[in-house]
Amino acid sequence: MKVLVAVKRVIDYNVKPRVKADNSDVDLTNVKMAMNPFCEIAVEEAVRLKEKGIASEIVVVSIGPKVAQEQIRTALALGADRGILVETDEKLESLTVAKILKGVVEKEQPQIVIMGKQSIDSDNNQTGQMLGALTGMPQGTFASEVAVDGDKLNVTREIDGGLRTVALNLPAIVTTDLRLNEPRYASLPNIMKAKRKPLETVAPADLGVEVKSTLSLVKVTPPAERSAGIKVDSVATLVDKLKNEAKVL
Repeated sequence: MKVLVAVKRVIDYNVKPRVKADNSDVDLTNVKMAMNPFCEIAVEEAVRLKEKGIASEIVVVSIGPKVAQEQIRTALALGADRGILVETDEKLESLTVAKILKGVVEKEQPQIVIMGKQSIDSDNNQTGQMLGALTGMPQGTFASEVAVDGDKLNVTREIDGGLRTVALNLPAIVTTDLRLNEPRYASLPNIMKAKRKPLETVAPADLGVEVKSTLSLVKVTPPAERSAGIKVDSVATLVDKLKNEAKVL
């Protein structure tokens, strides 16, 4: 069984993003980049499927500039077998990413596609669903548990009312939630081995996709600074402030 995992290069979650002085975009100058945390969970789940003897090959794909090879190599160090970089310097929208991934799916013919439910930069939570619509593959989103049962994939997904388990016919798409697993760290020997694993570079045009933007970025502004909290000496004072200052009572 072949598993395809999509990973994205984003600003490291420990870094506080900065906005450019002209408010045109986020400033990425000398900013530490890393694999999207939800994508790390997707890679970990694929590796666990391989360790159980379910998956025979793990292919990692990333879409972005040449430096995105770093995130692919990280996934290879974690246990993936080979990587594919769809190289482009253009800004990508969710639908374009889904179209590119559709081309990769048609080329690789995986039985399971695993990807993060969203990226922490744009937080769109769209690509997995769009890929499902384009390919006609069933999807299990916000997965907190994944189990392969013959030619079916049982996905326990988190919903507002609790948990729901869906049975999907393979091939299928899974988008990962935070509680699916705890990603491992890559060991030094595996990092060295990852440098020798195959990594293919293709262009979006090779997959029959034209990269073009239908959206324009108007302005980026940092969130408003929150005022510091205060301590009160009694419940009566708290109630007074909630009533007369905050106007919530």
